[in-house]
Amino acid sequence: MTTDTATLAPSIRALSSVNDAHIWQLADVLVDCVEGGASVSFMLPLTRDRALGFWQRVGEGVARGERALLVAEDAQGIVGTVQLVLDQPENQPHRAEVSKMLVHRRARRQGVGALLMQAVEQLARDHGKTLLVLDTSSAEAERLYARQGWTRVGVIPGFALLPGGEPCDTTYFYRVLG
Repeated sequence: MTTDTATLAPSIRALSSVNDAHIWQLADVLVDCVEGGASVSFMLPLTRDRALGFWQRVGEGVARGERALLVAEDAQGIVGTVQLVLDQPENQPHRAEVSKMLVHRRARRQGVGALLMQAVEQLARDHGKTLLVLDTSSAEAERLYARQGWTRVGVIPGFALLPGGEPCDTTYFYRVLG
């Protein structure tokens, strides 16, 4: 009996350092998400150079311990990622921000987002964090976060722009970790 590797759940791991191969694969995920309409701080057209530069800076933050970076990998490489921003003001040592939860369109609706969220919550606990916050402009992501037990705080209308320039609302969530 053979196993179809496309049906296997991706593995999730934290990157303690970010190398060039990671940066290239992460750039592919970011470009795909932006081209798919995700409002994740970038406008169209998102060039590979801009995406590579972003992930280089993220890698530098990982090296300094300011953030943690998780990746989801399947047989073809990195298909998803999420960041945990650990560097918070001194009066907020108990919290972290979940940022840039991205899943390549070829891996969506396969549980990758849920696996990444479960892993980032555990990583936050491992770092002694008891409160997480995040924001999204995606109705699909909102449903995922609600299913994962996050609490919706509210919506700020017209907070950001979609990659094509149209205004979009942003919804804020939090999760108290037990």
